Amino acid sequence: MEIIIKQRIIFSIIMSFILSLLMTCWITLINLGMHEHFISLWHYAFWLAWPAAATISFLFAPTAYKLTLKLM
Repeated sequence: MEIIIKQRIIFSIIMSFILSLLMTCWITLINLGMHEHFISLWHYAFWLAWPAAATISFLFAPTAYKLTLKLM
C-alpha cells in the first residue's frame, strides 16, 4: 500500500475519532442535558458516528484539500 494511502487512512481514523467524540458529546448534551444515562447514551452515539465519520473523512478529504488550495 502506498504511503499516501496509509497516511490518508490513519489521518481519517484519528480526525474522525476526535470529531465524533466531541460532536456526539456536544449534541447528546444539547438534546438531553446531563441525563442520568448521559455517558451510556453518548457512548452509543459515538460508536454509531465514528465509522460513518471515518468513511466520509477518507472519501472527501482530497476534495476538501483541493477546495482549500483553490480558496487560498
